[in-house]
Amino acid sequence: MVTDRFSHVTTWVFDLDNTLYPPHARLFDQIEVRMTDWVMRTLSVDRDEADRLRKYYWAQYGTTLAGLMREHGVDPAPYLHEVHEIDLSHLVPDPALASGIRALPGRRIVYTNGSRPYAERVVAARGLGGLFDAIYGVEHAGFHPKPERVAFEAVFTADGLDPARAAMFEDDPRNLAAPFEMGMRTVHVAPAPAPAPHIDHHTDDLADFLGQFSHA
Repeated sequence: MVTDRFSHVTTWVFDLDNTLYPPHARLFDQIEVRMTDWVMRTLSVDRDEADRLRKYYWAQYGTTLAGLMREHGVDPAPYLHEVHEIDLSHLVPDPALASGIRALPGRRIVYTNGSRPYAERVVAARGLGGLFDAIYGVEHAGFHPKPERVAFEAVFTADGLDPARAAMFEDDPRNLAAPFEMGMRTVHVAPAPAPAPHIDHHTDDLADFLGQFSHA
């Protein structure tokens, strides 16, 4: 059984965007517009160039913010606040997902490249409030983004978790490489699999995957 491969796990780490809600919610469509607007205004470039930089920094550094900080020295706090002020009214609670998370033995945490206030809003909108022992944002990693190993190390050290007794759920395959190297069980949550040596499991339905543990 799949659940046997998680029998040692005492801490369950969940990414937020496109992991605790389905990709078809398309929250990033809103966030990307706000990112591009912010880059246009701050760097005094046109929309096409701002859009190009946003995509380039994401690919090169893991997040647009990381590129802006490293290449332009921007203050992360105003950026994080502005780009995450999006409409969440179309998110709906997911009772099956809530049940699956609630049934997991041990600590349950959220770790996102977004900010904690944003993560708290999304968690509440999905009906998952009160299910997590901690919620960590990029600010808790010293603004180092996933997939950088130093980011994971900062958050995991602050939390006190043992990676060898933890599992990581993520939609971005890049962000599972460091956790795997650190000894975590890795689960890729996405519509399509992305086979790689650092991915232990794939699921296109997180609630269904977690449901196996409550019936194990």
